[in-house]
Amino acid sequence: MIGKAEFGRTGHKSTRVIFGAASLGRVTQKVADQTLEVLLRYGVNHIDTASGYGDSELRIASWLKREPGHFFLATKGDRRDEKGAREEIQRSLDRLGVARVDLWQIHALADPIEWDQALSPGGALDAALWARAEGLIRWIGVTGHGAQIAATHRRSLDRFDFDSVLLPYNYVTMQNAYYRENFEAVVKTCQERNVAVQTIKSIAHRPWMEHDHTRTTWYQPFESQDDIDLAVWWAMGRRGIFVNSVGDVDLLPLVLDAAKRFHEPPEEGAMQALVERSQTEPLFV
Repeated sequence: MIGKAEFGRTGHKSTRVIFGAASLGRVTQKVADQTLEVLLRYGVNHIDTASGYGDSELRIASWLKREPGHFFLATKGDRRDEKGAREEIQRSLDRLGVARVDLWQIHALADPIEWDQALSPGGALDAALWARAEGLIRWIGVTGHGAQIAATHRRSLDRFDFDSVLLPYNYVTMQNAYYRENFEAVVKTCQERNVAVQTIKSIAHRPWMEHDHTRTTWYQPFESQDDIDLAVWWAMGRRGIFVNSVGDVDLLPLVLDAAKRFHEPPEEGAMQALVERSQTEPLFV
């Protein structure tokens, strides 16, 4: 089984690898149910989906009926205004077939104008606070992508005491001095406040070349077990963070198998060799 850790201040012990349910956006219910069997086999107990992940919420609904109480359930919304976000929260609950989710997150909050709208009066944050007061959600998080997002999350935590953050974390991304400095700072704040830190894109290899998409991930992933092992172990080697799994159901078992066998992070030389051998490129400039 994959190890567990306290998910911030929520009181829930989540598996160190969280199921990233973007991988269910365009699959049949049969494939989704086969994916559930994989998650149960490895003991994964935390799902992270979003209203914008295609049919993902619909695919998960039957899982929640079959395995009541097994999963910590998180979803996300993209609307920045309070009215739209309220509607989005209710739509997610309806699609998931539940009365409440454990965590609702303001999704991909990176653009400065959208950031200010979402976190100002009448924005998405007010919808989240309303939903929490109504018992529709328990915890509130924020997510994002890009080279600027660690710095943006620092501002978000200054504006509101979020319960979780989500952002990229992999070996190559952390070679960017600007990103590394802000990542370290936001993680320090999260540790001080007991805020859960979720990370994404652990097995990112490089951006896709044009017309070369062979996976459902938006980046080109590592595909061999040996390469995935190194990438996942490096990310899991940082204590206190969670690794969200890959957005491709066929690669999911490789990620979970790596996580199950994790015991210590790889040495720096092994990661440098991986970068050179695979010609890894950063996703963000």
